Amino acid sequence: MKLAQIYERLDSISAFELQESWDNSGLIVGSFDDDIDEIVLSIDADEELLDSLKPKSLLITHHPLIFAPLKSINYNTYPSNLLQLLIKKGISNIAMHTNFDKTHLNAYVARRVLKVQNIEQVGSVVYFDVNSPFEQFATTVQRALSLTHLKCVKVSEQIRRVALIVGSGASMLDEIDADCLLTGDIKYHDAMKASSLGVSMIEIEHFKSERYFANALLEELNNLQLMAIISSSKDPFSYH
Repeated sequence: MKLAQIYERLDSISAFELQESWDNSGLIVGSFDDDIDEIVLSIDADEELLDSLKPKSLLITHHPLIFAPLKSINYNTYPSNLLQLLIKKGISNIAMHTNFDKTHLNAYVARRVLKVQNIEQVGSVVYFDVNSPFEQFATTVQRALSLTHLKCVKVSEQIRRVALIVGSGASMLDEIDADCLLTGDIKYHDAMKASSLGVSMIEIEHFKSERYFANALLEELNNLQLMAIISSSKDPFSYH
């Protein structure tokens, strides 16, 4: 199958035009005329994964390998070293990032991981009601996502309405209409701001909240009669 045909089907699943203005989802490496023999799904690309892929593979990642404009292609630096591998081996790469968060991933994590039935989605944010003591809800989240530890901002004892943004969503604090925000990469000043705004926060970690990307996309690809392989993604952090 031609890469162009696969791209069209991906666009029908989650339109690339829905991505945020700062994002770089879409075709990263390759040509729409390329013939594709195998599709592989992963959150990110790394050397070990690229070494394992066959020529004429299409790697669909969640995070774009190229975010900002490149000023040079130095094969000793990231991401140029990975771009060199992709090109030398004839491997194509498409990223489905914020567009897929909006259309699938946030809702998938809410329904399939946190086991929430009734959700409301507003742009990139999924809302749901829990009406639970904070500590009880935090424990439920920790178990569901297999978090080794919890980093929280506890503003109130009772949580009624929750906002979920997988990956990094703390920058959207001003837009949140909920008692508690679940997201990753919470920084010190995010915590200070949340306390001031009266919004509790539970950090669900970037990798652990987005590791369901491949599973969510695979279901959609299978519905379109496209076969794909999930590559086991690795958390770049270790916890001690």
